[in-house]
Amino acid sequence: MNPSSPPRSRQIPVIVLAGFLGSGKTTLLNHLLRHRAGNRIGVIVNDFGSIEIDAMTVSGQAGSTVSLGGGCLCCAVDVSELDTYLETLTRPAARLDVIVIEASGLAEPQELVRMLLASDNPHIVYGGLVEVVDAAEFAATRDRHPEIDRHLAVADLVVLNKTDRAGDAGLLRIREAVASTGSTAAVVPATYGRIDPELLFDPALRPESEEKARQLTFEDLYLEERAADAGEEHGDHLHAAYESVEFTSDVPMSPRRLMGFLDSRPEGLYRIKGFVDFGAGDTDNRYALHAVGRFLRFAPQPWTRGEPRLTGLVLIGSGIDAEALRKELADCRETVPAPGETAPGETAPDTAQDAAHERSMWGVLRYVRQPGDDA
Repeated sequence: MNPSSPPRSRQIPVIVLAGFLGSGKTTLLNHLLRHRAGNRIGVIVNDFGSIEIDAMTVSGQAGSTVSLGGGCLCCAVDVSELDTYLETLTRPAARLDVIVIEASGLAEPQELVRMLLASDNPHIVYGGLVEVVDAAEFAATRDRHPEIDRHLAVADLVVLNKTDRAGDAGLLRIREAVASTGSTAAVVPATYGRIDPELLFDPALRPESEEKARQLTFEDLYLEERAADAGEEHGDHLHAAYESVEFTSDVPMSPRRLMGFLDSRPEGLYRIKGFVDFGAGDTDNRYALHAVGRFLRFAPQPWTRGEPRLTGLVLIGSGIDAEALRKELADCRETVPAPGETAPGETAPDTAQDAAHERSMWGVLRYVRQPGDDA
């Protein structure tokens, strides 16, 4: 079996950041820009005034695109312009690692998600819908904006902001309200919008030294401020709000069993990333796995000569059971064959066996994007 394999070019995750007025959405966005983990970030908003432009040393401006210090870009757009600016931000010259769309004033967040999933831009991949909630004013916000339940139901990650003002009983009520919407999203607490950027995107693989003309970054500008701010003393402990689970196997994974796991993944499991070896299911390719919330995508990529045939996954979430997840994944491995049967990773000469391997991959191939797909 030889599925068409795209080159190993990294797609740029596009994250939708939503939340009603006063939730702390813009504070969270500025926090991400100041703690960008070495990434070059593209930001799409509908109002430059919502981001602290002055504090970010604007280095240039052309039309409605503002170039910010540290290689980040900011665009002021409406929904009709979204695809145009995504095209601009995904050009190789921009060298961006992640794009964040601030949903307020643009459209309903689920409409933005729909547009992203339907986009023909091959350089982007859906990075999740993050709903920021004012924990201290949740009840009042819900009264004013009952549509918040709809937003929570489709969110991939819910950030309970201002938890220092809500109290334990208040936070419990909010968690119950989130659950009542049918949401399976990971729920993480925060104060002042401070969440670990690694919840949303990976640290940049490109060393800063590779930037030919490195600008002063947001992180540089705020180093002294962060050191002086007593509230930032807890910054190193942001990881306490979520768990990260690693899984590695040198035994190929069963396509059917792994899809069963992915189709029923537990509440609070926000991201899954890594590569899967399906053995005899496809001996030519490893499969990059990208899951955010309920969104799932596989991308076949050719094995390189001499590359170890391994499965390596990282699972990130809040309130997840690490040992249970590792056991479930271990149970997804191909079982040792009986004497005379084909060993995992080998291709049987029997035509019927080849057909069985191909059928076993059907569930996986449903999540491999093909030209013309709109979801």
